[in-house]
Formats: sequence, structure tokens, C-alpha cells
Amino acid sequence: MSEKTPFEIARETLKQITLRKLPPTPVNYQAIYHAVAGLPQVELFPEEPLRRIAQALPARNPGQEKQLGLLDYAINQRNWLGVHNALLAYAGFAAPGGGAPHPAAPEPLTADAPDITSGVLEQVARLIEFAQPAFGKEDTGFLERMQQTLDALRDPSVNILRIKVQLADFNHRLSFAAEEQAEIRQALFKLLQLIIKNIGELSPDDAWLQGQIQALQTAAQPPLTLRRLDEVEHQLKDVIFKQTEVKGRAIEAQESLRQMLAAFITRLTQVTASSSDYQDKMEDSLRDLEQAKTLEDIGPVLRGLIRATRDMRLETVNVGQELQSMRAQVQAKEAELRKLQAELERLSAQVRHDGLTGALNRQGLDEAFVRELSTVRRKDAPLCVALLDIDNFKRLNDARGHETGDVALQHLVAVAKENLRPQDTLARYGGEEFVILLPETALEQGMEIMTRLQRELSKRFFLARPKQGTKSEPPGDAATAGADQDKIFITFSAGVAQLTADETAEQALHRADQAMYLAKRAGKNRVVAA
Repeated sequence: MSEKTPFEIARETLKQITLRKLPPTPVNYQAIYHAVAGLPQVELFPEEPLRRIAQALPARNPGQEKQLGLLDYAINQRNWLGVHNALLAYAGFAAPGGGAPHPAAPEPLTADAPDITSGVLEQVARLIEFAQPAFGKEDTGFLERMQQTLDALRDPSVNILRIKVQLADFNHRLSFAAEEQAEIRQALFKLLQLIIKNIGELSPDDAWLQGQIQALQTAAQPPLTLRRLDEVEHQLKDVIFKQTEVKGRAIEAQESLRQMLAAFITRLTQVTASSSDYQDKMEDSLRDLEQAKTLEDIGPVLRGLIRATRDMRLETVNVGQELQSMRAQVQAKEAELRKLQAELERLSAQVRHDGLTGALNRQGLDEAFVRELSTVRRKDAPLCVALLDIDNFKRLNDARGHETGDVALQHLVAVAKENLRPQDTLARYGGEEFVILLPETALEQGMEIMTRLQRELSKRFFLARPKQGTKSEPPGDAATAGADQDKIFITFSAGVAQLTADETAEQALHRADQAMYLAKRAGKNRVVAA
């Protein structure tokens, strides 16, 4: 039998791979090729020897245990790089204290090393320094290891492999520290929410306080953002200042009521005493009458009775007038207290509005959603939800500054309020996103309303100065207006969804959000139906 040519061996190899239904990988191809050609098999990846080595390595600490797991995974995947990295990291935990090993012969970076190495290491060092404040200063061991890593990263003579081991060790410790910080933060969240809830339960009758409580509960929901906390802080400061003034007037009114009540009790005591004196005089006069024997004896007694009766009548008239006056004052103070209580509740309701634009905030939107859902489902009427996002808002902020961005948000809200119907609800959803609730509105009509608002917004502009330190070059949506100000035009992309019978508010918002992103991808300044 003649010897097979390489072409025939290759063809037979492919045939066998197909018959055995094996993946056409280089390893399988080589194994089948050697079998067809009658050549001895060569093990490219020494899986069994490596597995015996892994089993022989001890796990003296959590770091070594983790790296042995990674080593076993790399062996299963036949991944040389994974084996290499796991063994290097394992060596970093070989010291009793888990410290990095000291290479027998440190090798400095060679002259032909890439020029970017030192720059990359410096960036890694800065990244570690920037992350340090988030972990505090309580764990001295962690801080020492961090400093050792920073020193190694900035040492030009250190061996690059040692840096790799040092970073592997530090990353392992960093994972534990990050996990602990996350647990601490979550515990603080729960504690804060418990305190806020307890304050609200201790004051169930103070309706004016509930607005602040709900705003704090909303603000304390993760994930936290500095912008949201800052907005809530400014809202609460403003409302608390106004409520302090109103509360002071309410306390004054309550004090006036207490003083009038005290005066009433004092006067009532005096009337009671006068009545007692009158009763005593009547009894004395009756005794004198019983003892009188002549008309001359009766005359003084009758004059005394007439005088006492006249005094009592005058006293009664005066007391009646005083009580009428007190009653009028009490009614006036009660009306004032009701007015002040209503003012407190009105100020508390301001917490449901966005401090920058005056539109509803997330809290107000949630309440509006509950109200509108109840109404439309009771009437079996449609409800549309529109989610809009200002186009190129980040570019506007970068080119003009955040103050111009804030004016753009206010401009959008002003135009929307002028063009939306009285029954429609406008809320700021976050950043440059807004939600509009369109009750008793089908999808087609909702699309028309949003398109009409879009056209009206494109006709209107606001004035803004260029960002300090930059030339007055509009970012593509402005025209020069003179006097160091430009006319700024903004547009938005929107998605509109009609709520279905079995759909929640969150699901409808999600569909509107997806439609809005389709509008963005289609070229912006569009309205897309969900």
C-alpha cells in the first residue's frame, strides 16, 4: 500500500472530524491528523502535570485559595496566560503576612521597554490615590499596602513582574475593602430611612411635615447623585425657612388664644365671686326684712336690694359684652390658625416641585401617576405618557456652561406650560429628561400634542452669554444676538406610549424611554410612538 500524500491525509482528517462531530479547532485537527498519518500524539497543553502541580500547592490564606481556584479554571480552559497570571498572583500571597515575594534578582526596566510604561504606571498610581478617600483611614493595614503599591509603581528600578505581583495582591485586598464599604453604605442607607420613617410616624397629624419626610425618603433612595441631593437640599432649605416664619406666626396665634382663655377664666371667676356676693346680700336683706317692724325699718333694706340688683345687672351686661368680644377674637385667631396651617401645607407641597424649573419632581410625578391612573381606569379612558430628552444638552453645557444649561431647562418648561392643556402634567424626570402625562388622550392625539410642542419650541429662543474663557462660537444651535449674547435654540427627542389595561406606570415609562432612544438614533428632533 502506497504512503498517503499530505493532501489525502488532510482530506481524511476533515472527513473524520465531520463524522465524529468534533469542533474544527486546531487541537482537534492536529490530533486527528496525527492519527490518520500514523504519527505519535504530541500533548500541546500539559493538563495533567499542571493539575498535579495545582493539587500539590497549599492554600495557607484566602488569597492563595482564590488564586488556586483561578489556576484550576485556567487549566480547564487550557489557557496559558491564565495559568501564568494565577501562579504569579499565588506567589504574591506566599509570605506569612500575605506580602509580596522578593525576587531573587530584581531586574530593572530595560532601555528598550516601551516609552509608555512609566506613564501608565503613574496613571495607575494616581487612580489608586484618587480612590483612597473612599476607603477612609481606619484600616491601617490596607493603607500600608496601598503605600507599598504606590512606592513600587513609582520606583523606576523595580522589576515589572514584581509590580504585577504587587498589584495582584493589592487588588485582592481592595476587593475586600470595597465590599466592606458597600455593606457599610447599605447599612447607613437603611438606618437613615428608618430614622426618616420614625420621624414621620411620630408626627402623623402634622400634614405640613409630610412633604419634607417624603422628599427625604425619595432623596435617600440609591443610587445617590450629588445633583439630586443638592436639589433636595436647596428645596428643603427654602421651604424650612418659609415654614419657620409661618410656624412662628402660628405659635403667636396659639399663645394669644391661651391668653384669651386665661382672661376668660379670670373673668368667670370674678363673675362667680360677684354672684356669691349678691347672694350674700340677698340673704342679709331677707333676714333684715324678717326683723323689720315698721316702714322706716323696711326702707333701707329695699334701697340696699335695689342697689345690689342694679350693680349685678351692670356686671352681667359688662361680662356679656366682654365674652362677646372674646368670642370674636377667638374666632379670628382660629381662622388665622387655619390659614397658617394651610400655608404650612402649601409650603410643604413645594417639596414636590423641582426647584430649578418649577415642574413636578419625581415625587410629584409618582403622585400624579397614581391620581391619573385611578381617574382613567375609573372612566375607562386612555392615558398617554411622553418622555422627552433635550438634544445635544451635554454639548450645550460644555460649550456654554451649566448656567446656560439651567436656563435651557427653564425655557423648555416655560414653553411647555404655555402649549400644554390644563389637564396635562409636566414633571422633570432627571437631568434633561421630562415626563408629560396626557390624560384622556389616545396615542395618535398624544403624538400630535408632542409634535406641536416640538414645532413651537423650535420657533422660540433664549439669550445666553458664551462661557467665560471661550469665544462666542455657538455649538450649532445658536445665532449671534449682539451685546455679548447669542440666541439659543433647543430641540428635543420624545417617545410616546399609551398605557394598556394591564400595564404599570413603570412599564409605560420604559416603553416611552425606548421610543425616545429610537428618536435619538433616527436623527433627533423627532417624536416616535412606542
